[in-house]
Amino acid sequence: MSSTLYRVRESFPDAPSALTRARAISRDLADWTSCPTPRMEPVTTAEQYAYALSAFDTARIYGNQGEPGVGPCLDELRRRTVVTFDNEEPNSWFAGYVKLRPDLTDLWPLPERLTLTLDSTSPFGDPYSEPDPDCTEDELDQMVSVLGPLALNVSWDCGWRGLPEFKNCGVQLCINSVWTRQIAEPSPGEFGVWISLGARVAWTPEGQTWRRDSGLPLGEPQQGW
Repeated sequence: MSSTLYRVRESFPDAPSALTRARAISRDLADWTSCPTPRMEPVTTAEQYAYALSAFDTARIYGNQGEPGVGPCLDELRRRTVVTFDNEEPNSWFAGYVKLRPDLTDLWPLPERLTLTLDSTSPFGDPYSEPDPDCTEDELDQMVSVLGPLALNVSWDCGWRGLPEFKNCGVQLCINSVWTRQIAEPSPGEFGVWISLGARVAWTPEGQTWRRDSGLPLGEPQQGW
């Protein structure tokens, strides 16, 4: 079941200040907050790839060889011996790992349907294993400290004080991205905090009262998770 998101209409000059604000909101308005769940967004620009080279060794790659431009790009990665696959002979849909090297810079931007992510890569997890979906607040601080132009989406489940229902309630933090149409989309240099209310309470009198009494400058509602 989806939730309703309200953007906090405040300006944040950098990622640490947005992170600090997200934590302060949950501390001031919630009875409990879960561990943060971070998710790295795909590397979509040449600038992001150049930065990733300075901090990461390996990335995950996903795609469909039938999509425009994906097959030739994958063939080039094979030729440069930098890609390995989860399956020895991948079919149309594939997943694997890419060694990040400076001589791949000329391939950017990648075809639209070819996805490169760092979500399984140090310091966010072992590059050859699936990361734990949750992290500690100290680990999150470490992530943000090395993020640079890369995009990160973080969520915390919350028990908002005064609401009778907590399902799909929480805080959403987007770094170098924005939440739109139920997904986070790249938006370099933009840092935002969203409040999430579950569908069971968002439009109830209790939900409306909570939004009014929170004291937060909230934007228009939009669908999220």
